[in-house]
Amino acid sequence: MMTIENNIVFDINQLDLFYGTTQALKNINLPIYEKEVTALIGPSGCGKSTFLRTLNRMNDLIENCKIDGEVTFHDQNIYENGVDIINLRTRVGMVFQKPNPFPMSIFDNITYGPRCQGVKDKHVLNEIVETSLKQAALWDEVKDRLKESALSLSGGQQQRLCIARAIAMKPEVILMDEPTSALDPVATAKIEDLVVELKQNYTIVIVTHNMQQAARISDKTAFFLLGEVIEYGDTSHIFSTPDHKKTEEYITGRFG
Repeated sequence: MMTIENNIVFDINQLDLFYGTTQALKNINLPIYEKEVTALIGPSGCGKSTFLRTLNRMNDLIENCKIDGEVTFHDQNIYENGVDIINLRTRVGMVFQKPNPFPMSIFDNITYGPRCQGVKDKHVLNEIVETSLKQAALWDEVKDRLKESALSLSGGQQQRLCIARAIAMKPEVILMDEPTSALDPVATAKIEDLVVELKQNYTIVIVTHNMQQAARISDKTAFFLLGEVIEYGDTSHIFSTPDHKKTEEYITGRFG
């Protein structure tokens, strides 16, 4: 049993989240395991992205947001007083729904974070750029264009650049909020292949509306409905023999 416990990166217990008087998350209890892909599925507005943002305290930026319960990251409750939020967001990177490269060169996009942390050595920065782009399966496509604007890339390339930018900070966890929803099927397939590749080195939590995508790339799946986790478990089990009728109805397309 101990080995399983040691593999838990995030442990969420009795998490409630309110926007003003509206309760957006209700009594969430969920483990996130190391070097696995955990998919969060469910209809729009059911709390998936809100939950994702609790893992690196992005909800702190929203007014009147109140959180009860515990989100422990390596045994530390990240909502305790005195937690270094910049350090947390370095260790828990995020990729958003729409690609959001900075309006600067491809090279400067990747090195922005490391430079903010004081890395100035050109050789080290070059190495970070090459390593990050290779891990994001983008190096071969852009290695001769590093000084060009990141905005000149296609949508799929921009999203892989944003993943490379997150990787450059050497995170342990990468949060992805519907990273393929704005992309065409070819670019989507590349991102999916990339996610499967990345889990060798990173823990990944991904919000997706695409049932097939969740089934293809994730190890664990949590089904959210109206701010609650209805069911959580191995993806193969959830998609083949779910325990709850609501899960089955959602997966088979009867609502949502």
